[in-house]
Amino acid sequence: MPNKKTIATDSAPKAIGPYSQAVMIDGFLYLSGQIPLDPATGQPVQGDIKAQTERVLRNAEAVLTAAGYSFPDVIKTSVFLLDMNDFAGMNEIYAKFFTKDCPARSTVQVSRLPKDVRVEIEIIAKK
Repeated sequence: MPNKKTIATDSAPKAIGPYSQAVMIDGFLYLSGQIPLDPATGQPVQGDIKAQTERVLRNAEAVLTAAGYSFPDVIKTSVFLLDMNDFAGMNEIYAKFFTKDCPARSTVQVSRLPKDVRVEIEIIAKK
């Protein structure tokens, strides 16, 4: 069995269920879906899709950093939106974090997200 390491940081929201913030295995880092929770309070941030996407990606950045990775190491993201009409606003903020060598991405609309937030993003990175 390859070496598997669980990643956890207080700089990102704690898991709200039986899962890890991220798992590293054979140079791959798999981040659990991040939602726009304030790490200090564990509560969803208020605001529009731009504010929520910013918080999601800041949370993801904290987990990436804790594992020794950064956004240029990201190879795939999956974006889950409550409303596809939020795509442009999400994409505007997303583009500020992924400025070159952008990862592959899928974006889908879902019927509901944890804590009734508007966006969730999961990430796969590779060193």
